[in-house]
Amino acid sequence: MSSSAKHRKQRRKPARPAQSARHRKPSPVATALQNHPTRAAAAVTGAVLIAAGAPALTHWAAGSAGLGQAAVLNKSSGTDLGLSVDPAADGTKRAGGETNHSRSGKSATSGHPSRAAKPRSARQKDAAPLVYQNPLRAITGLIPERIDQGVDFGGSGPIYALGDAVITSASGSDYGWPGGGWITYRLTDGPAAGLTVFVAEDVRPTVSVGQSVTSNTVIANMHDVGAGIETGWAMDSGFTAESQAPEAGSISGSGPFPTEVGLNFEELLQALGVPAANNRNDQAYGALPPNYPSDWAAALRS
Repeated sequence: MSSSAKHRKQRRKPARPAQSARHRKPSPVATALQNHPTRAAAAVTGAVLIAAGAPALTHWAAGSAGLGQAAVLNKSSGTDLGLSVDPAADGTKRAGGETNHSRSGKSATSGHPSRAAKPRSARQKDAAPLVYQNPLRAITGLIPERIDQGVDFGGSGPIYALGDAVITSASGSDYGWPGGGWITYRLTDGPAAGLTVFVAEDVRPTVSVGQSVTSNTVIANMHDVGAGIETGWAMDSGFTAESQAPEAGSISGSGPFPTEVGLNFEELLQALGVPAANNRNDQAYGALPPNYPSDWAAALRS
């Protein structure tokens, strides 16, 4: 099948037959040389000079056009880029000691418009990690459940400390909680420094009392055997959940739920990426003691 017309090569036109010498018209230069030798010589000399100066004229015109365009951009942006015609545009110093390294406001090394460098301290601050991390980040099959004295979860796997802390309790046989697990630690850094966290029920501690831990320390292993786990704020003594303290409403394991302290801990977990509990929008009971941050999103940014 033949290709379409737009893909066909065009035929070349036959070359014109050469004209005989007797029909050629003498060139103006030849005529001038014959009739006016002196004037013709001057014309040829001028033509040679013009031809020799053409590259320099082209270079000068291009440079002037570039400066003119940069000047227009300078005027539209309202920024003084120092783009006036300057014989010292090759990197030499101008009056006042300023060095002209660029005609267009571009960096001599990057070729991009120059901009103020971000302070090193600001870059480091932006890249700084959160003081706390998600303690349930490695749980397999994590299931958020209800908020009660703390927050309940299903699943299995390692549980980490929230952040830098000291272990104050570590038992696998505290039968006041389903499954027997009871671990507490007091935070030593961040907006919750001085507050105590508990992890209870179907967990087995991997730490001991007095041990210093970080957000990368596994403090317990959760095993999915029915009850799941509960984690939240504990009393300063580490004896039981903070909700049972008088200033938090004296709410025990019989409810009513959710408690204010349980909801507050759940908000911290949410800020760290843990899924929301299923009753977080219900009416809360009890009170939140004044030493607990009420806005975790803001507290973690500060």
